[in-house]
Amino acid sequence: MKVLVTCPPMLGMKEQFLPLFEEYGVEAVCADVIQTLSEEELIRELPKYDGWIIGDDPATRRVFEAGKSGNLKAAVKWGIGVDNVDFEACNDLGIPISNTPDMFGGEVADIGVGYLLSLARETYFIDREVRKGNWPKNRGVSLSGKTVGLIGYGDIGRSAAKRLVPFGLDIIAFDPGKSVIEDEGVTLCQWPERINECDFLLFTCSLNKHNVHMLNETVLSDCKHGVRVVNVARGPLIDEEALCSALKSGKVHSAGLDVFEVEPLPKDSYLRQHPLCIFGSHNASNTSDAVAKTNKVAIDKLMSFFGKEKI
Repeated sequence: MKVLVTCPPMLGMKEQFLPLFEEYGVEAVCADVIQTLSEEELIRELPKYDGWIIGDDPATRRVFEAGKSGNLKAAVKWGIGVDNVDFEACNDLGIPISNTPDMFGGEVADIGVGYLLSLARETYFIDREVRKGNWPKNRGVSLSGKTVGLIGYGDIGRSAAKRLVPFGLDIIAFDPGKSVIEDEGVTLCQWPERINECDFLLFTCSLNKHNVHMLNETVLSDCKHGVRVVNVARGPLIDEEALCSALKSGKVHSAGLDVFEVEPLPKDSYLRQHPLCIFGSHNASNTSDAVAKTNKVAIDKLMSFFGKEKI
């Protein structure tokens, strides 16, 4: 049996996970990929494999139909985000599939809070200038008494709140799946109520058809002038054109973005020009500890679909 692996964080630790496949007597093939394979590449390659461990690739109905026409028997989405995977198509085609939930709450929250702290004190800008031989004295903002709009209160959002409340920050949580939140220092609201009170916006929610561009020109117009924006969730939650306009006008003071509408971030994006932005590479969950744990969970789930036991 052969399994295709297309998840970049997993591929970065192939020396660790390849022996796990060998324990099951299964061959793992590592894709040559920076972020994702294209739909056409997957349609061409996937029928050769019995299983697939999916990254952020376009796991569409066409792709699964192609796989089903060949050898594909099961798949696992590595990680927690599933917006790129057509689960309905898998159900229709009889392809068992799962993801690996509750794996990275702490890790992604750490990065989100790190971006927020850096935006507050502009440490990233000071670092760049000192490297150039300058000695800037940027005046940041204190955290105590400020308000964070936390969009999404699942595993990542709750983990972020636990880290932020001790700083003296007030949290307004936006999550349509919650009817009550009893955590100290956290108030539940409906998006975008009280958005004008937020000094920071931190996106930690999943992406679905209902929240694409939830931060748009209209919502930004209601935000506090100089709001700082952090996104460690999914790029399309934010209308980047509207965000760029808000950065140019000063409505948004700065942004810390680990994810983008198009990835990798296009070289001609205005975001690259703005001095008060920090960028990641869709990498917030990527620690050796969390990746190793998720690799094992993903492999074990896939092998259970095959009915395979360790040899």
